[in-house]
Amino acid sequence: MNKKLLALAVGAAIAMPVAALAEGPTLYGQIDVSLDNMDNGTTDTWTIEDNASRLGVKGSAETGVDGLKGIYVAEFGLNADDGDADNAAGNDPITQRNIYVGLAGNFGAVLMGNLDTPTKSVQGKVDQFNDTAADISAYVAGELRAPNVLAYATPKIADSLTATVALWQSEAAGDGIGEAISASVVYEQDALYLGLGMDMEVPSTGGVAVTAAPTLNDITRVVAGYTTDTLEIGFMYQMAEETVAANEDTTMLLGGAFKSGDLKVKLQYGQTEGDTAGVTNTETMLAVGADYNVGKATTAYGLLAINEDDAGLENQTLSLGIKQKF
Repeated sequence: MNKKLLALAVGAAIAMPVAALAEGPTLYGQIDVSLDNMDNGTTDTWTIEDNASRLGVKGSAETGVDGLKGIYVAEFGLNADDGDADNAAGNDPITQRNIYVGLAGNFGAVLMGNLDTPTKSVQGKVDQFNDTAADISAYVAGELRAPNVLAYATPKIADSLTATVALWQSEAAGDGIGEAISASVVYEQDALYLGLGMDMEVPSTGGVAVTAAPTLNDITRVVAGYTTDTLEIGFMYQMAEETVAANEDTTMLLGGAFKSGDLKVKLQYGQTEGDTAGVTNTETMLAVGADYNVGKATTAYGLLAINEDDAGLENQTLSLGIKQKF
């Protein structure tokens, strides 16, 4: 979802709809497709790739209670390159993204539905290559959009601080509310962005050592960013630990960008060190790229990403794409 829309709805971005959502419904979305060359040292492949294309509707409605609004978002992913209506190739043409309904007022916002966890959202705009071949989800745990969520976000306190908590329900027989919990605190003031996200027994996703669901993770994520008209600097540090197995990840991310007119040049380095039962493995991602705003809603971009691990595997991806927002 557009980070400006959710900039404080479930983790760095729930409260924003309280102020930003106009009486709707409003249709919005983006189509993002790239030509990618992927070289793993053995094979060299050219593909057309969709990069988180989406279509959504958002809005708010008066309830008749002073200061209280109903809010909603229904956002779906679009497979722009090889969606198969029969799913014969495993590519659904339409998938579920953030879909929720809630109430918002001076107390903050209460939401229910399918949502990015606060820990995922707390990254803000630190990931310079979000939704591309160099997205941090390739090597970082905690990049989860969770189903069956009940969430609450405070209003912005002192015009700078917002807290969010999301309760995830397993819906298994006998389980109560909040089998897993994700929470965040975000501070934004002028050019400075600080965020803290924490997951407690949340189903895993991504990472080096952390295995796939239903393994449960405890995650602590710290994020810092500094943004001006010409400069962006971002840092993230994260610890992820499986609650049962002796597996853990430690991640460090450092990136930045320089902006001049319609051109933005980006550089980012990320590293995750995994420890699985005493056996360590380190995965790194180095990415360099540039965005050029052809128009107000049209961006042409290119990037080169190099992904390596301790086993000697190296993947290089060259990506040239166009993103069209509407």
